[in-house]
Amino acid sequence: MTVARPAALLFLSGSAALVFQVLWIKQLSLVVGVEVSAIAGAVSAFFLGLALGGWRLGRMADRQHRPVRFYALLETAVAVSCVAVTLALAHSAALFVAVESFSPLAAWLMIGLMLVVPSFLMGGTLPVLLRAVHRQDTGVSRRGGVLYAANTCGAILGALLPAFFLIPRFGVQGAAYAAASLNVLAALGAWALDRKAGDSAAPAVGAKAMPATAMGAAASAAAAPAAAASATTTAPPLNGEARLAVGLYAVAGGIALGYEVVWSQMIVPFMSTRAFAFAIVLATYLAGLAIGAALYARLAHRVRNPWAVFGSLIAGAGLIAVLEVAVLGKWLVVAQTYAEAVVVQWTGSDFAGMCARFAVAAASFVLAPTLLLGAAFPAVLRIAVGDTQVGREVGAVLAWNTLGGIAGTLLTGFVLLPALGLVRSLGLLAAMAALVGAAAAWRGRSGGTATSGIATGLIGLAALAVAVLLPQDQFARLLPGASGAGLVFYEESHGGTVAVVEQTSQGSRFNRLYIQGVSNSGDAMPSLRYMRLQALLPLIVHNGDPKSALVVGYGTGITAGALSQYPGLEKRAVAELLPAVLRAAPHFQGTFQAASDPGLDKRLRDGRRALQASDEQWDLITLEPPPPSATGVVNLYSRDFYQLAARRLAPQGIVAQWLPLPTQNEEDTRALVASFIQVFPHASLWTSELHEMLLVGSMQPLELDAARIQARYAQPNTAAALKAVGVPSAAALLATWVTDRDGLAHFAGDTPAVTDDRPGIEYATWVRPREVTRTLPSLLAERSPPPLAGASQAMLDEMDLERARLDTFYRAALAAYVGDRETWGREINRLARNDGDNAYYRWFMGSGQ
Repeated sequence: MTVARPAALLFLSGSAALVFQVLWIKQLSLVVGVEVSAIAGAVSAFFLGLALGGWRLGRMADRQHRPVRFYALLETAVAVSCVAVTLALAHSAALFVAVESFSPLAAWLMIGLMLVVPSFLMGGTLPVLLRAVHRQDTGVSRRGGVLYAANTCGAILGALLPAFFLIPRFGVQGAAYAAASLNVLAALGAWALDRKAGDSAAPAVGAKAMPATAMGAAASAAAAPAAAASATTTAPPLNGEARLAVGLYAVAGGIALGYEVVWSQMIVPFMSTRAFAFAIVLATYLAGLAIGAALYARLAHRVRNPWAVFGSLIAGAGLIAVLEVAVLGKWLVVAQTYAEAVVVQWTGSDFAGMCARFAVAAASFVLAPTLLLGAAFPAVLRIAVGDTQVGREVGAVLAWNTLGGIAGTLLTGFVLLPALGLVRSLGLLAAMAALVGAAAAWRGRSGGTATSGIATGLIGLAALAVAVLLPQDQFARLLPGASGAGLVFYEESHGGTVAVVEQTSQGSRFNRLYIQGVSNSGDAMPSLRYMRLQALLPLIVHNGDPKSALVVGYGTGITAGALSQYPGLEKRAVAELLPAVLRAAPHFQGTFQAASDPGLDKRLRDGRRALQASDEQWDLITLEPPPPSATGVVNLYSRDFYQLAARRLAPQGIVAQWLPLPTQNEEDTRALVASFIQVFPHASLWTSELHEMLLVGSMQPLELDAARIQARYAQPNTAAALKAVGVPSAAALLATWVTDRDGLAHFAGDTPAVTDDRPGIEYATWVRPREVTRTLPSLLAERSPPPLAGASQAMLDEMDLERARLDTFYRAALAAYVGDRETWGREINRLARNDGDNAYYRWFMGSGQ
């Protein structure tokens, strides 16, 4: 029987598997945290299940008289178990923390066992498939390549569906049901094939594609199936040739996953931290595997020495990966810009253009090496799989390759990258690949010659030499403004790259923080202003006597450092995910030496886990994570997270949430506001900077007492810190008030809130140009008088004056955004006459724009 119908079912199975992979990685970040080590450990449990399933179910496949029916049962079991795991993960965070508090091992075993069940079923798919379509001829390599390619093509679709359609439309749980429906459809198709074939040995479907990583952690392209009984009979062991092939392919699997770990960091400076970008990278990786496998399948009958071909493919992939890095330069940005322009012209869609930009970058790094890696799978099947124990032998190939992938991911992420950096790690992986290739070529030598083995060895030496000669900060030099002396700090680790770049703007020099190649913040005046207000404003307006404060996200250290300028705080802490961010901290000004402050407790964990893992109560929790559109960051902007934060507040405690305006469209800002006010019955909005606002929420009413606010502002250190960023008085501070909860509710309207199940902001459409010119006026239109008690007329008059100055500045800035130079000049000159000494306004006046 031909492989066309099994391949079609395998396509469905692969699509479903990748959807579940993406969903589970997202859910695991809510359960175990977003630390790379936590995600890698959890997903390694999934890979272990794949390996066990391939080994055990592969043996069972050879004893099935009706493997297609067996496959149908497997697909059904996968659908049920995957939905069950998705539902369980959605409610596992509190249980995980509770168990972890008395036994971390038990907590991790709980998560591991949860993931092992469906992955075990998935791991047996390809052995069952090849057993079903196998015939007594030499076509195992060709058929294996076709089915592998079909499964991987399905995985490509599965990699794209969650970000581009399923999660935005249906949420996480809805996406799980949609993916399970594909498994059910595959099961029904297999059942129909079985009925048609009757009692004869007929095809079964389902398979596993080459593992890949996403978000710096491992994710696989797996398709799917199931459990069954154990066997009492035993098969003869693999022969020596097959054992060597399986062993080399296991090492190759580790190298391939090591490449993916390195690529996931290398590519970000040319893309973005949006979920769309990672989906396109993963899809490109899988496309290379599928095309490579399909091409080899077409040419398999011409291959006379599969050992030499296998060795050349593994070694060649490493050399190409290193050479791509060697020629990397500004040309890539030019190519991306051209592709984006062409696609925008064709489609009229900025979003489509940006996706084209991502695809060019992904293809430049990933496509060529993965073509060769994909072709290596059918090549090794030709060597390792015979005619009598197809399921068992294919299962062994996949199992050991998957185990190798686990080892390669962990070794690269936690050993090679911290010790060697990106370029050297890639070079070492390429050299290891050449050794694998040389061993394979040597084994396949004919006529007593070792030419192919020597050639692959030379490939490895060439790859290593290129990597050694390249500068270690090759990628840092490609950051905006990083040429020459611009780069003042750079560090690569398993958690991501961190760089500090010196830049010039408005006639002033300042430093900017880059994480994973993406600009996060800096110590220019606008950043100093909103970050100090992020810490000091909620403390000054606090109803109680605040003694403790937690900052989520260290960044430049300005917010965390500003806490030291408020007297009376007895406990100051900051939760930061990346150790390198803390090591970069001394390069930023205006932090009040936060980097060396012994009174600031620096906790290395993500913000959500910091609150989950401790029952500590805080008078202030101030949230300053990256923008919410970045992958994974929505975990700190959802209604579920605010509910967690509310439970960690002391009586009269306050949560202060940074609200960036230019990083998402107005409708997304409405969703963020809706999430906040659904948790906090008493909420207010303050404008901390032209591009940023501050949401302040509490469970009790916030009473603005004029005398108390004036007294707190007047504390010498507090006043000095705020005056330095253009907030010269308590009245000026109160002038940043925008609106209360009623105004926020009117702004949000009926926009659905962001939740863990429906994290829409992470998958929102591309930000429209100059979106701040829409969002800022909409928010300011909700302005209402602050509910200030006990204010003198003089204070009220000063508030009006300061608010008028803010309005003048905002009118000028919005005019500049739309190119209205006349209005900009008129308004900024008026501001210069009335408040030219204000440090914040003066910073913008320096440009003369």
